[in-house]
This record gives sequence, structure tokens and C-alpha cells, in this order.
Amino acid sequence: MLLRRRSVRIETERLTLRLPAHGDFRVWAELRDESRAFLEPWEPSWSTDHLTRKNFTNRVYWAQRASSGGTALPLVLIRRKDQALVGAITIDNIRRGPAQAATVGYWIGAPYARRGLMSEALRGVIHHCFSTLDLSRLESACLPENLASRGVLEKCGYKYEGVAQSYLQINGRWRNHVLYANLRADRRGRTGAG
Repeated sequence: MLLRRRSVRIETERLTLRLPAHGDFRVWAELRDESRAFLEPWEPSWSTDHLTRKNFTNRVYWAQRASSGGTALPLVLIRRKDQALVGAITIDNIRRGPAQAATVGYWIGAPYARRGLMSEALRGVIHHCFSTLDLSRLESACLPENLASRGVLEKCGYKYEGVAQSYLQINGRWRNHVLYANLRADRRGRTGAG
């Protein structure tokens, strides 16, 4: 007998976080396109097929495989009041065994920025990771000058841990990133560093 795995849904006050679906393509592509100037300074360079249906279809299939395999959980953020897709958040590189850790990355569309939506989504993901996925450590990184992202991380209980040299290629250049972590059983005080 085949048991179908329940699809992940994380509910917060204003949002539903769920796996991307094929029907999300148009609104996802429109939001990414209209937010291009807002997102590009903080992201890896977009491929020439970034906004195509084929590329999005591959993302949907990858999300399903990664979720089923327990290696990642890519989620879109849907605002419940109007069903608007406002961004995405991914729990990636899920490591089991002695690590029990994962990496969290996210983006939000320009029209929805600075409204507390990403902080709300991240808090929901943190709770899901620590309670449902039984992870012990969440890691995130961002460019040092990305004060908005650093603020989101710090508001959600992440603490600054250091700098990773040439961590990712962002907008075509190898860039240093500041590293943050959120621990399920955090006994550390506020570091004041960073």
C-alpha cells in the first residue's frame, strides 16, 4: 500500500507557506520580474531562462523531490487575505545525524517589503524546523550591507557568528557574507558583534 506524504503547510497570522505549484508560475514570474532591480543586488545572477515556464516547472519538480527526500523544503509565501504570492523561503541543505542543521534563505517581492511579512514567515519556519523537523541549528547568510535582511534575522532570534570570505557569487561577483545562526537551545547572550 502506498502512503502519500502529507504536503507541508505552515500557517502564520497573515500567510500560508506551502510548496510551489505549477499554477504559481504566472504570478511568480511577474513578481520576480517587477522586483528585479530590488532583488538583483542580493542574489546570484539570473540565468537567461530564469523567468520561463520551463525553469519554473523544474523548480516545482525539484521542490517536490527535495521535500519528499527530506533534503530541502522550498516554500512560497501566500498572503491569505488575497492569495497573493509575496515571496519565498527555502530550508535547504538539511543535514541529519550529529548536525541536525539546515540553511535558510529567502526573498520577498518589492511591493511587499518592509511590512513584516518576511519576519512573520521566518518565525513560522523556525518553529517548524525546531518542532516538526527536530533540527537543532539554522544558518543564514547575507551581504554585510543588506541591513534589511540582517534586521529580519536578528528580529527572529538569529545571532551573528562571523564572516565567510567569497561565500557566494552575487550579481556576478564573489562576495563576503555575514553568517548568522539560530539555535533551538540557545544559551548565548546578545553578542553585539557585526
